[in-house]
Amino acid sequence: MAQVVAALSGGVDSSTAAAVLCNQGYEVTGLTLWLMKGKGQCCSEGMVDAARICEQLGISHHVLDSRDVFQENIVDYLVAGYAVGSTPLPCSRCNKAVKFGPMQKYAREQWGISTVATGHYARLDQDPQSGRYRLRRALDLGKDQSYFLYELSQDLLAGSMFPLGNCTKAETRRAAAEYGLATADKPESMDLCLVESHGSMRQFLDQYISPSKGDIVDAQGKILGQHEGVHHYTIGQRKGLGIAAAEPLYVIGLDAGRNRVIVGGRDSAQGSECSVQLVNWVAMAEPSTPIQALVQVRYRSQPTEATIIPLPENRARIVFSEPQFGVTPGQAAVWYQPDPAGDLVLGGGLIEP
Repeated sequence: MAQVVAALSGGVDSSTAAAVLCNQGYEVTGLTLWLMKGKGQCCSEGMVDAARICEQLGISHHVLDSRDVFQENIVDYLVAGYAVGSTPLPCSRCNKAVKFGPMQKYAREQWGISTVATGHYARLDQDPQSGRYRLRRALDLGKDQSYFLYELSQDLLAGSMFPLGNCTKAETRRAAAEYGLATADKPESMDLCLVESHGSMRQFLDQYISPSKGDIVDAQGKILGQHEGVHHYTIGQRKGLGIAAAEPLYVIGLDAGRNRVIVGGRDSAQGSECSVQLVNWVAMAEPSTPIQALVQVRYRSQPTEATIIPLPENRARIVFSEPQFGVTPGQAAVWYQPDPAGDLVLGGGLIEP
């Protein structure tokens, strides 16, 4: 009987993934990560719900204390990024450095199990010719999480399984109800775990970054208003500026060194190209010449045609076919194969300032 570790957050998706694997005849071991220091509500409730699911399924449940790893790789990373005017993307980093990597290592060392299954909505297959593992969008495009998984290396993809990749969210809910899972009707998490735990990203950041009043200026340096911290803003932001103007204003730049928030019209918040760093090539080895791709610069943004130009030191230049709104340093640009399906992840990287 094949063995697999099911990563259980206590939500309906991971619970259903574990139930599906049990129903398919796998020998399943449940594993939950303890991420939050202090009284993180999402972790405490999640661990209890995950334990209940394992009891229902008749499988063992284990908790891996990942609080220090989470603090270093996510909390400290976010605070450092926001402090210098970036908008870090925690989820893809968390998947690689906190979840998949440590869980697979723990599963191998503790139980000799080489595969960890999660409730992510994505699909995985293997190229029969090159042998490379290929990450694809989920069948349910509204729930697709491949954007957040682009950082996974070939080794990590080889040890991963996504049982819900071919399911819609509605089908997952129905399956959870049919299995009688305690989490079948559990509300869906709608925000970052840190935001849910602290109330808002602003409240979370204010615990680590002291308020620092500064100027809100236009592109010419004219003072239009005041702010209480550059870390409260992100490129493309419109709401919360507190400025009366003849036209809608958007954040177009963050100057942490001079403690200034720069605003302008919507056209000023669009960019025709950007550079990315820490590039991970997924379905293909790094090319020696530019390639055409469909690029997504935010989780909910629409993919757009672009040229990806490989650069030295694990970087790349992206030239968009049409200017893109709110291309934000610290967020990920993920590129997909430009075929009718557009579901194959070719690679991705973090947008540079």
